[in-house]
Amino acid sequence: MLFPDYWNSPPNIQYVSMSTDAIHFGTSGWRGIIAEDFTFERVRIAAAAIAGHCRAHNKKPTLLLGYDTRFFSEEFARAAAAVLRDEGCHVLLCANATPTPAIAFEILRRKLQGAINITASHNPAAYNGLKFSGPDGGPALPEVTRDIEGRARKLGQHASPAAEQQNAPEFDLVDLREHYFRRVAELIRFEVIAASKLSFVYDALHGCGSGWLDRLLEQNGIKVHSIRTGRDVLFDGAGPDPSEDNLKPLAKSLCETKAATGLATDGDADRFGILDRDGAFVSPNHILALVFDYLIETRHWKLGAARSVATSHLVDAVARHHGVPVFETPVGFKYIGPFLEADKITLGGEESAGMTIRGHVPEKDGIVACLLVAEMIAARRKPVSEQLRDLFRRVGRAYWPVRVNLHFSEEVISGLPQRFASAFKEFGGRKIARTDHTDGLKFVFDDDSWVLMRPSGTEPLVRVYAEADSPAKSNHLAEEARKWITG
Repeated sequence: MLFPDYWNSPPNIQYVSMSTDAIHFGTSGWRGIIAEDFTFERVRIAAAAIAGHCRAHNKKPTLLLGYDTRFFSEEFARAAAAVLRDEGCHVLLCANATPTPAIAFEILRRKLQGAINITASHNPAAYNGLKFSGPDGGPALPEVTRDIEGRARKLGQHASPAAEQQNAPEFDLVDLREHYFRRVAELIRFEVIAASKLSFVYDALHGCGSGWLDRLLEQNGIKVHSIRTGRDVLFDGAGPDPSEDNLKPLAKSLCETKAATGLATDGDADRFGILDRDGAFVSPNHILALVFDYLIETRHWKLGAARSVATSHLVDAVARHHGVPVFETPVGFKYIGPFLEADKITLGGEESAGMTIRGHVPEKDGIVACLLVAEMIAARRKPVSEQLRDLFRRVGRAYWPVRVNLHFSEEVISGLPQRFASAFKEFGGRKIARTDHTDGLKFVFDDDSWVLMRPSGTEPLVRVYAEADSPAKSNHLAEEARKWITG
């Protein structure tokens, strides 16, 4: 615990003359650069706004406070907890860095009114963030975050009276491992993995999946070699994103250990990364489709899938193969949760390495995703690459998605919504079969290839997604989109 004086001052003092423009909830919470946008003062204001929102629905709400392994995350969490307590909320504080999916499960298990999690997920080390989840365990929907933002603006505009100093507060500390582990054991067939005698390599990326995913495997008699399990607030200078570039140490370890596959989770363990046994990175899009197919095959759940507009149509091809529906959503896992709660889906997923399954939380769970991949490999006795080729054959064609992040000026980005509203008949010399405005601008062509352009909800850039039946064709579509944006 560092510098407790940061939360010794009562939160009301911090509301004076504080700009709250930076408190904006994007696709997955509020994020900002530490000490520039994301400050103790703004965290206190955001916490007070959340307390006000929750107390409007429950006079004495109980809220869970969690945090990841980032710089000052525990200190930010304690500052927020002090505010919640002073605003009339009962506070449960995680005793250690805790994965987002475990927090989501605890909300449901205890029937809490919500949770605040101090995390910037996979963002670079300079960032921290705040996620708010409601009583359903899922990320807060836009109508909720708009109310919180409005309350934060009012708190920042009006000075509050000073109050006396007080000692660093104590809270009810909770460890979420036991109950989360028990739930995961109900979802994963650990006996199948153990019987295969396969071994795995796990890369925690210095995030809070350490001591969770690796321990689950070890407790079930499965051999796992873990790397980057210790805390490093700089995340090796690369950030805790389970991307292909960031997983090079995992590829090296996989080669040395000759394990069956490489598993990785991001900073708050809600996203996954998978390397095949030869160290090749596997697209999260392909993993979503493979696991969807595997779950229908092994669990016999004849239910559909919910996917974001930016996610591979290979998921749709699997759904057609099994005769089940697909529900398309805007980008943001908060839109997938309602389909899970209504028991309409076997799997919910996003191309940005987010996955959940039937009977689990309406939130991304990188731990469960990795364990399902391990189970799938153990059950089928085939590496991921071979399983993917089999899936392509069964659905009748290949799907190769790409994503490109493009940095543009604010002027270019702000002008895109107006350009997106134009009428289009063709794009890049190809006739458009369908235009989709679910989130950004998406063109679908006759051969089921497609391209999507949308401003990021968490970073100052434009994301371009494309998919065709070969990597070359997908990259060509992405390049056509880049030219259109800059033209």
